[in-house]
Amino acid sequence: MGHAGMAAAAVRYLGPGAGQVEPLPRPELRCVRDDERAPVDPAEFRRVLGNFATGVTVVTAPAAEAGEPPAGFACQSFSSLSLDPPLVAFMVGRTSTTWPRIARAGVFCVNVLSAAQAGLCRAFAVSGADKFAGVTYDTAPASGSPRLAGALAWIDCAVHAVHTGGDHLIVVGRVNALGAADEDAPPLLFHRGRFV
Repeated sequence: MGHAGMAAAAVRYLGPGAGQVEPLPRPELRCVRDDERAPVDPAEFRRVLGNFATGVTVVTAPAAEAGEPPAGFACQSFSSLSLDPPLVAFMVGRTSTTWPRIARAGVFCVNVLSAAQAGLCRAFAVSGADKFAGVTYDTAPASGSPRLAGALAWIDCAVHAVHTGGDHLIVVGRVNALGAADEDAPPLLFHRGRFV
């Protein structure tokens, strides 16, 4: 069943008059001025949102130019997004020095870390260092991005879209290949500013 068929089925399921729902008005889109900022203290925002435990990943990409090392950074803002088509998303700070290299490559691999990989996560969280020094990896099948040894799962993607989100970018990736480790190891979690 295609998209049109699914839409028609949804209208039938919702019953008579379901196809007559009035669309919401489009919001006015404009930049937010400094004097319009929400009255939320950034430290309090971070403290409260830190109560939401997240998994931890390392997003990697192959070298975009000859002689350049592969790129990678630790990322806890990752999520599945869509089944059809298969999409995932991660958020990256606009000031990231790694993101431009991933953007130039146009592809990336999300490596879902195990609880035993906190040290690896810390190494990929450092800016300016050779993050791949001493790191064992092979290449993901579709993108050639580094696939880190010991990761619980890997998701091999092409950049599908990039959206702005305040001081971050929302990167949507189309999944081209993926896999998971056979072992039943616990994941690396981040909660209230530390690994748990």
